[in-house]
Amino acid sequence: MKHSATLYLIPTFLSEESMDVLPAQHLEIVKQLDEFIVENPKTARQFLKRVGTVKPLQELIMHSLNEHTPESEVQELLKPLKAGKSIGLLSEAGCPAVADPGSEVVRLAHEANIKVQPLIGPSSILLALMASGLNGQSFVFHGYLPRETAVRKRKIKELEKEAIRKKQTQIFIETPYRNQALIQDV
Repeated sequence: MKHSATLYLIPTFLSEESMDVLPAQHLEIVKQLDEFIVENPKTARQFLKRVGTVKPLQELIMHSLNEHTPESEVQELLKPLKAGKSIGLLSEAGCPAVADPGSEVVRLAHEANIKVQPLIGPSSILLALMASGLNGQSFVFHGYLPRETAVRKRKIKELEKEAIRKKQTQIFIETPYRNQALIQDV
Protein backbone atom coordinates (compact mmCIF):
# COMPACT_ATOMS: atom_id res chain seq x y z
CA MET A 1 0.00 0.00 0.00
CA LYS A 2 1.41 3.40 -1.02
CA HIS A 3 1.07 6.19 1.55
CA SER A 4 0.30 9.79 0.53
CA ALA A 5 2.83 11.21 2.98
CA THR A 6 6.44 12.05 2.19
CA LEU A 7 9.57 11.70 4.31
CA TYR A 8 11.65 14.76 3.37
CA LEU A 9 15.41 14.39 3.88
CA ILE A 10 16.51 17.89 4.86
CA PRO A 11 20.19 18.84 4.69
CA THR A 12 21.37 21.43 7.18
CA PHE A 13 24.08 24.06 7.08
CA LEU A 14 27.68 22.97 7.57
CA SER A 15 28.63 26.42 8.86
CA GLU A 16 27.48 30.03 9.03
CA GLU A 17 28.94 30.59 5.56
CA SER A 18 26.84 27.82 3.97
CA MET A 19 23.45 29.24 4.89
CA ASP A 20 22.59 30.20 1.31
CA VAL A 21 23.12 26.78 -0.30
CA LEU A 22 19.60 25.46 0.20
CA PRO A 23 17.29 26.19 -2.77
CA ALA A 24 14.32 28.49 -2.04
CA GLN A 25 11.73 25.93 -3.21
CA HIS A 26 13.15 23.36 -0.77
CA LEU A 27 13.18 25.86 2.07
CA GLU A 28 9.47 26.46 1.40
CA ILE A 29 8.79 22.75 1.91
CA VAL A 30 10.77 22.77 5.17
CA LYS A 31 8.96 25.88 6.43
CA GLN A 32 5.56 24.19 6.01
CA LEU A 33 6.41 21.03 7.96
CA ASP A 34 5.56 20.85 11.64
CA GLU A 35 6.93 17.42 12.56
CA PHE A 36 10.54 16.27 12.37
CA ILE A 37 12.88 13.38 13.17
CA VAL A 38 16.08 14.93 14.55
CA GLU A 39 19.31 14.03 16.30
CA ASN A 40 19.11 16.97 18.69
CA PRO A 41 15.87 18.97 19.13
CA LYS A 42 17.73 22.11 20.30
CA THR A 43 19.97 22.41 17.22
CA ALA A 44 17.07 21.37 14.96
CA ARG A 45 14.98 24.24 16.31
CA GLN A 46 17.91 26.65 15.76
CA PHE A 47 18.12 25.54 12.12
CA LEU A 48 14.35 25.83 11.63
CA LYS A 49 14.33 29.31 13.20
CA ARG A 50 17.08 30.42 10.79
CA VAL A 51 15.16 29.18 7.74
CA GLY A 52 11.97 30.89 8.95
CA THR A 53 9.61 28.04 9.77
CA VAL A 54 5.92 29.04 9.69
CA LYS A 55 4.77 27.49 12.98
CA PRO A 56 6.07 28.74 16.34
CA LEU A 57 9.09 26.66 17.38
CA GLN A 58 7.46 25.43 20.59
CA GLU A 59 4.59 23.93 18.54
CA LEU A 60 6.87 21.84 16.31
CA ILE A 61 6.91 18.13 17.06
CA MET A 62 10.43 16.70 17.42
CA HIS A 63 11.17 12.97 17.51
CA SER A 64 14.71 12.17 18.64
CA LEU A 65 16.81 9.74 16.66
CA ASN A 66 20.44 9.41 17.62
CA GLU A 67 22.99 6.76 18.57
CA HIS A 68 21.13 6.19 21.86
CA THR A 69 17.70 5.54 20.30
CA PRO A 70 16.75 1.88 20.84
CA GLU A 71 16.08 -0.09 17.64
CA SER A 72 12.62 -0.92 18.94
CA GLU A 73 11.69 2.80 18.85
CA VAL A 74 12.89 3.51 15.30
CA GLN A 75 9.86 1.80 13.71
CA GLU A 76 7.61 4.07 15.82
CA LEU A 77 9.02 7.11 14.01
CA LEU A 78 7.09 6.06 10.88
CA LYS A 79 3.66 6.34 12.56
CA PRO A 80 2.90 9.89 11.34
CA LEU A 81 3.93 8.94 7.80
CA LYS A 82 1.75 5.82 7.84
CA ALA A 83 -1.11 8.03 9.01
CA GLY A 84 -0.64 10.22 5.91
CA LYS A 85 1.38 13.10 7.41
CA SER A 86 4.56 14.36 5.73
CA ILE A 87 7.51 14.92 8.04
CA GLY A 88 11.14 15.98 7.79
CA LEU A 89 14.32 14.11 8.70
CA LEU A 90 17.04 16.56 9.77
CA SER A 91 20.72 15.79 10.04
CA GLU A 92 22.89 17.52 12.62
CA ALA A 93 25.08 18.95 9.82
CA GLY A 94 25.00 18.17 6.12
CA CYS A 95 23.01 15.35 4.55
CA PRO A 96 20.59 13.11 6.43
CA ALA A 97 21.19 9.35 6.32
CA VAL A 98 24.88 9.70 5.33
CA ALA A 99 27.10 9.04 8.37
CA ASP A 100 23.86 9.75 10.21
CA PRO A 101 21.39 7.60 12.17
CA GLY A 102 18.57 8.57 9.77
CA SER A 103 19.51 5.86 7.27
CA GLU A 104 17.50 3.27 9.22
CA VAL A 105 14.36 5.42 9.05
CA VAL A 106 14.83 5.84 5.30
CA ARG A 107 15.21 2.08 4.84
CA LEU A 108 12.08 1.40 6.87
CA ALA A 109 10.15 4.06 4.93
CA HIS A 110 11.07 2.37 1.64
CA GLU A 111 9.97 -1.00 3.03
CA ALA A 112 6.62 0.56 3.99
CA ASN A 113 6.21 2.13 0.50
CA ILE A 114 6.43 5.64 1.92
CA LYS A 115 7.71 8.27 -0.51
CA VAL A 116 11.21 9.49 0.37
CA GLN A 117 12.28 12.85 -1.08
CA PRO A 118 15.87 14.06 -0.57
CA LEU A 119 16.29 17.82 -0.74
CA ILE A 120 19.39 19.46 -2.18
CA GLY A 121 22.03 20.73 0.22
CA PRO A 122 25.66 20.54 1.34
CA SER A 123 27.56 17.30 1.88
CA SER A 124 30.85 17.65 3.77
CA ILE A 125 31.96 14.30 2.35
CA LEU A 126 31.60 15.27 -1.31
CA LEU A 127 32.87 18.81 -0.72
CA ALA A 128 36.03 17.37 0.86
CA LEU A 129 36.49 14.95 -2.07
CA MET A 130 35.97 17.74 -4.60
CA ALA A 131 38.53 19.99 -2.90
CA SER A 132 41.12 17.25 -2.25
CA GLY A 133 42.48 16.70 -5.73
CA LEU A 134 42.29 12.97 -5.02
CA ASN A 135 40.67 10.36 -7.26
CA GLY A 136 37.01 11.28 -7.68
CA GLN A 137 36.34 8.40 -10.09
CA SER A 138 37.02 5.68 -7.55
CA PHE A 139 36.43 6.32 -3.88
CA VAL A 140 35.03 4.57 -0.82
CA PHE A 141 33.34 6.14 2.18
CA HIS A 142 34.09 4.29 5.43
CA GLY A 143 32.04 6.35 7.88
CA TYR A 144 33.55 7.01 11.29
CA LEU A 145 36.91 5.64 12.37
CA PRO A 146 37.21 3.58 15.57
CA ARG A 147 37.33 5.58 18.82
CA GLU A 148 40.18 3.64 20.46
CA THR A 149 43.62 5.00 19.53
CA ALA A 150 45.34 1.67 18.76
CA VAL A 151 42.42 0.40 16.68
CA ARG A 152 42.13 3.75 14.88
CA LYS A 153 45.85 3.72 14.00
CA ARG A 154 45.53 0.20 12.55
CA LYS A 155 42.51 1.30 10.51
CA ILE A 156 44.37 4.33 9.12
CA LYS A 157 47.28 2.10 8.01
CA GLU A 158 44.80 -0.32 6.44
CA LEU A 159 43.10 2.53 4.54
CA GLU A 160 46.46 3.83 3.32
CA LYS A 161 47.41 0.40 1.92
CA GLU A 162 43.99 0.10 0.26
CA ALA A 163 44.34 3.55 -1.32
CA ILE A 164 47.72 2.62 -2.82
CA ARG A 165 46.71 -0.87 -3.91
CA LYS A 166 43.46 0.16 -5.61
CA LYS A 167 44.47 3.71 -6.59
CA GLN A 168 41.31 4.68 -4.76
CA THR A 169 40.45 7.58 -2.48
CA GLN A 170 39.56 6.43 1.03
CA ILE A 171 37.15 8.80 2.78
CA PHE A 172 36.15 8.79 6.44
CA ILE A 173 34.53 11.25 8.77
CA GLU A 174 35.32 12.26 12.33
CA THR A 175 33.61 14.24 15.06
CA PRO A 176 35.09 17.68 15.85
CA TYR A 177 36.01 16.74 19.42
CA ARG A 178 38.18 13.82 18.15
CA ASN A 179 39.86 15.70 15.28
CA GLN A 180 43.05 16.49 17.19
CA ALA A 181 43.56 12.84 18.19
CA LEU A 182 42.99 11.82 14.56
CA ILE A 183 45.57 14.33 13.29
CA GLN A 184 48.11 13.02 15.81
CA ASP A 185 47.42 9.42 14.72
CA VAL A 186 47.87 10.27 11.04
